[in-house]
Amino acid sequence: MNKPTSWGKVANWYNDLLEKDEDSYQKKLILPNLLRLLEIKKGETILDLACGQGFFTGEFAKLGAKVKGCDISPELINLAKQDKSAEYYVCEANNLSFAGNQSVDKITIILSLQNIQDVQEVFAEVSRTLKPKGRLFMVLNHPAFRIPKQSSWGWDDAHKTQYRRLDEYLSESSEQIQMHPGDKPWEKTLSFHRPLQFYFKALNKNGFYISKLEEWVSHKISEQGPKKEAEDKARHEFPLFLFLEATKTC
Repeated sequence: MNKPTSWGKVANWYNDLLEKDEDSYQKKLILPNLLRLLEIKKGETILDLACGQGFFTGEFAKLGAKVKGCDISPELINLAKQDKSAEYYVCEANNLSFAGNQSVDKITIILSLQNIQDVQEVFAEVSRTLKPKGRLFMVLNHPAFRIPKQSSWGWDDAHKTQYRRLDEYLSESSEQIQMHPGDKPWEKTLSFHRPLQFYFKALNKNGFYISKLEEWVSHKISEQGPKKEAEDKARHEFPLFLFLEATKTC
């Protein structure tokens, strides 16, 4: 697992962002949908893989689950440990040595797969730790519409339409992206793009089948202006996030 993909260098900024922004995608869109789909039961074991500072981990624990979180960044895990409702570990996503074979009911990987290089190894380790028929819940930046440096918004003045431009899709790629928009441009991480078929094939190879798929659009609304109607329509036509549930076959 490559350490340049860690978000540890901007741990405090990212933590403040999630704590203070009440209109974030994490709080308003991703968390409510995840809680609906996870159907957390008291006493079951959940592993939040690549958990960052534990934003989602802590929310899962509030519902009575036995929750563990892990991340490659010691800086983020130190922040996560301020919450005593879950156990936290510093580790690479493809080496979950703290978790025993078939010891976990559900695993979440939230907005992290695009920053992980060795996805095949991660899925193999997830398969090892999940119980038979256990489920993996993944949230990604939508790989069909959010391709680093190969997708963008465009405006068709003749039709007064906002459209999504894609310059590549099937080709796998990696790009350096700035961690902290508007500040510290030298702090970057790697973001990996893979088409949908990559994830389906990788999961199947490691003993999973896709049991659920959802596409989530933005909850935000444009300010008043000549492009508001077109922007709001595009916002509800082009999903930002892809949710996948994968079930272990045995």
